[in-house]
Amino acid sequence: MGGLLPALCALAVLALASLLVGSVPIPVADAVASIVAFDPADAEHIIVRDMRVPRTLLAVLVGGALGLAGALIQALTRNPLAGPGILGVNAGAAFAVVLVISIFGVTSLSAYVWAAFAGALVAAAAVYGLSTIGRGGADPVRMVLSGVAVGAVLTGLTSTITLVDETVFDHFRYWAVGSLAGRDIDVVRHVIVFVVCGIVLALALAGNLNALALGEELATAQGARVGRTRALGVLAVTALCGSATAAVGPIGFVGLVVPHIARWICGPDQRWILTYSLLLGPTLTLAADIVARTIVVPAELPAGVVTAFFGAPVLIALVRRTKLSQL
Repeated sequence: MGGLLPALCALAVLALASLLVGSVPIPVADAVASIVAFDPADAEHIIVRDMRVPRTLLAVLVGGALGLAGALIQALTRNPLAGPGILGVNAGAAFAVVLVISIFGVTSLSAYVWAAFAGALVAAAAVYGLSTIGRGGADPVRMVLSGVAVGAVLTGLTSTITLVDETVFDHFRYWAVGSLAGRDIDVVRHVIVFVVCGIVLALALAGNLNALALGEELATAQGARVGRTRALGVLAVTALCGSATAAVGPIGFVGLVVPHIARWICGPDQRWILTYSLLLGPTLTLAADIVARTIVVPAELPAGVVTAFFGAPVLIALVRRTKLSQL
């Protein structure tokens, strides 16, 4: 497809800009030198190697995971307004973080990653288990309703704990805003395996997702195993969205908007939608993070605030076009 090269170029340009732009601008030569020949006595080298490189890598991983998870969940539920959090993944991750802070006194971002991912996995399993109860198995409507119900319960429990425990609220709010700031290379190491596994599994399902878009009966007639496809799809969404949310907190609108843009570029073929979502997600996340760190210098906004601010009007403009909102 002709749009892949421009998408790759835009991603590369923004990744480079992410290394250069911030409260302390870094020249290109110094940024390259900090990677090729790191000098621990040079302040600019330290900024690039210890802060901006992990932040850029995390933006690429998180953006790709959220974009791909959004495209996958929209295909599985055949709902153009579905987002990665519809399976209760975000709510499960948040509840787990609150629990480890409240019960064990954990305050480390690295520890939050494992707790949040475990919470996301349990929540997604509960949603899928509830959606399979009864005759007919896990259809899209049951999955959505189960996700909304589980998410509402977990969100209520999270709010209750944070309201009654001020210490928990103080620690939790730094994770809950959805920010790439303050994450080091260890966070990247924690989540990269889950993201890569989720990407491979999601792309492997692309052919079956095209069949699923025709309806369950036609998909079955074409040889697609509908139940297996949905189960593996839920697993891929959990790995992608769970690891992304665990690493940086909930970042909204990336998984909701990116698949619409991908569909506008390439049409209804899920193989291309997933591919473009994998590229456009990091592009949007990097752009949001660059804006977040420059718009109120020397302070900065959480990337999640920027994606919501710009993502909402873009989504409204996209869904107003009926052709784009159809799956």
